[in-house]
Amino acid sequence: MDVTEIRRFLEHRYPFALVDRVTQLEAGKTIKALKNVTINEPFFNGHFPHKPIMPGVLIIEALAQATGLLGFKTMSDIPQDDLLYVLVGLDKVKFKKQVIPGDQLELRAEIIRHKGKLWIFKAEARVDGAVVVSAEIKCATTKVD
Repeated sequence: MDVTEIRRFLEHRYPFALVDRVTQLEAGKTIKALKNVTINEPFFNGHFPHKPIMPGVLIIEALAQATGLLGFKTMSDIPQDDLLYVLVGLDKVKFKKQVIPGDQLELRAEIIRHKGKLWIFKAEARVDGAVVVSAEIKCATTKVD
C-alpha cells in the first residue's frame, strides 16, 4: 500500500499520519509497514532541539496506525467511512532504543485476538533489524455519527 491507499483507510493527516508505506499485509494475520523519520518532523523542534529523539508515544501511535490498517483490511478491502478505529489499551510496553532522524521504523503487528469490536495485537517497531519498541496493543472499532 502506498500513501494514497493508506489515506483511504486511515483518517490521520499531517502531522499525525505516521505510516508511509505498507510493505506486506496478510489480512487476518500480519502487517509490515514503514515510517521514515526525518529531521523535518514537527516534534523534533521541542523533543529535543539539541538531541532530537522521536517521542516513544509517537512510535506507539505509528504502531497503532499500522494495526488499524491491518484491522480495516481484515474487515474489508473497501474503506468503511462509518467506522473509527481507536486505541483502547497497551500492555507489555518496552522501549529499548532511541529513534533519531534518519532512522526508518519498520512497524510489525500480528493479530492475537479479534472479538466483536475489540482487536488485540502483538506489535514491534524495529530500526535496522533491532527491536526499539514492543507492545501489546488493544484497539476497538466504533461507529461514527
